[in-house]
Amino acid sequence: MRRALFSTLLALSAPATARQVIDAAPPGDLAVTVYRDPERGPDQSMARDWPRGFAMISETRQVTLPPGESTIRFEGVSEGMVAVTAIVTGLPGGTIEKNRNADLLSPGALVDGTLGNRVTITRTNPATGREASEQAIVRARADGGLVLQTAAGFEAVRCSGLPERLTFDQVPAGLSAQPIYSIDTVSAAGGTYTVTLTYLSWGFDWQAHYVATLDHGGSTDDVKMQLTSWLTLVNDNNQSFAHADLMAVAGKLRVTSNYQALSDPPQGHPLQLVCYPFGNTAAGSPIDYPYPPPPPPPAPPPPAVMMESAAGTIIVTGSRISRAAMVAQEEDLGDLKLYRVPEPVTIAAQSQKQIAFLDRDGVAGRLLHTVTCNPWNAPDEPAAAGILLASVNDPRHGLGVALPAGRITVFQSTPRGELLVGEERLRDYASGQDVEIALGQSPQVFAACTVEDDPERRKQGDRVPMRLVLTNANPASVRVRVTLGGSAARIAGLRGERVKDGARVYETSVPANGRRELRWSIVNE
Repeated sequence: MRRALFSTLLALSAPATARQVIDAAPPGDLAVTVYRDPERGPDQSMARDWPRGFAMISETRQVTLPPGESTIRFEGVSEGMVAVTAIVTGLPGGTIEKNRNADLLSPGALVDGTLGNRVTITRTNPATGREASEQAIVRARADGGLVLQTAAGFEAVRCSGLPERLTFDQVPAGLSAQPIYSIDTVSAAGGTYTVTLTYLSWGFDWQAHYVATLDHGGSTDDVKMQLTSWLTLVNDNNQSFAHADLMAVAGKLRVTSNYQALSDPPQGHPLQLVCYPFGNTAAGSPIDYPYPPPPPPPAPPPPAVMMESAAGTIIVTGSRISRAAMVAQEEDLGDLKLYRVPEPVTIAAQSQKQIAFLDRDGVAGRLLHTVTCNPWNAPDEPAAAGILLASVNDPRHGLGVALPAGRITVFQSTPRGELLVGEERLRDYASGQDVEIALGQSPQVFAACTVEDDPERRKQGDRVPMRLVLTNANPASVRVRVTLGGSAARIAGLRGERVKDGARVYETSVPANGRRELRWSIVNE
C-alpha cells in the first residue's frame, strides 16, 4: 500500500515533458498570387510607395518532429502576414495553437532578452587607445537607459564620456532577424513531413501599362498598331521570394477586412540611452546636427555602343527593341482573370517587377474625331475636336482578351522615329467590348455649333433647330462622331443616328481640306 502511494506521488511530482521547439526548413516551393488594391478606382494609379493590395503566399517546407508535442517555427514569412488567415496542412496531429512573434532582433530586443544575464563591456581609453573589457550583468530594460552591474557597482552605459560597446555571447531564445510564425502540434510517433503554409500578406499591388505603336501612313479608318502590355508588381515587404510561381488576379473583389490593421508587422525596438539632459533641465534643448552634403551627381551615361564590321559601321540604337522573352498567360478564375507567369521568378524585397502579359502585332483600329453639339452645350467660338483611338476587343481586330485597368502610352511611327501621341488611363475591358482611348484635341479639325432659335421663347416640346459646321485642314478625310444629347433625346433631320454608351450620336465624314454642314432639330424636354 505504501509502495503504491509512493509511486503515485512520484508520478505526480515529475515535471511534464517540455515542448520542443523545431525550426522548419527554408521554403522549397513558393507560389505568390498578387491581388490589386480593391479600393483603387479606374482613374487612380498604384501607390508604389504605399501599396494597398495584398497577396496569397503558399510555401512548402520540410519539418522533422519528435514524438509528442512540439512548436514549429516558420522563419522568414512576410512581415505583412495576416496571421488569422494562415493555414498549415500536412501535419499528422493538426494545429493546436498558432502564434505570430511580435519582436524582431534589434538593439532593444537584444538587451531585453539578456536582462539578468552577463555581457561584456569594452571601453576605449581616448588617451592611449587601449581597450579594456570586463563582465557585467544587465539590470535594466532598454526603454529607459541601459544599467549594468559591474565589479565597481551599478553604472549607466555611455554616460561616462568614454567610448563603450557591448558584446553579447548569444542571441536570446526566440529572437530572429526575420518575422516568425509558429504553431503548436503533436505527433505520436514523430517523423519528417512536408507541410504547406498558406496565408495572405499586406503590402503588395500591381497594375497594367500598355504601349501602343501606330504604324506609319495609311488611312485613319484603318490603323494598324503593335500593342504590348506590362504587369508592374510592387512588393513593399522586407522579404524576398526566390524562384516563386507568380500569378496576378484582375477583376473587382469584395473585401471587407482591413488587412493593413490585421497584419500588425513585427517591430524592431531601438535602444534608448538616457544620460545627461541638454540645455534647460525642465524642457531640454534639441541638438541641431547639420545634414550631410548631398551625394555627387551620377557619372554621365556611356556613349552608344558602336561595332565595326566588314559591311561598315553598326550603331546599336533604341529602335532595335527585342520582343518580350516571357509573357504571362491568361486563365479564367470564375468571373476574374488570372495571369500566370510561365517560369519561376524572384520577387525581391522593397522592389518592383515587370512581366509582359500581352504582345500583339497588327491590332486593327481607327482614328475618330469627337465633338458635342446640343442646345445646352453650344460654345460661342469654334472648338477643336477631340481625337479617339477606337478598336474592338475581339479576335477580328487582333485582340479578344481581357484588358486589365492601367495606363496606355500611344506612339506614332514616323520616318524619323517614334513620336509620343498621348497617354490615357484604361478601365477594365472584357472581351468583345469597344475600346476607345482619348488622345487629346486636334489642331486641324474644328466644330462650330449654333442654336438657331431664341432661348427666351423656347417652350417645352418645341423643336430646337441646330446647325454644326465641321472643318478639316488635314490632307485626308476624317471621321467625326457628334454627340447630340442623352439616349432619350428625340432627333429629327439626321439619318443613321444611334445610341452609344448612354448618348445619342451621329457619325459623318469631312473631306480633306474641306468642310461639312449638318442641320437637325431636337425636342426641348
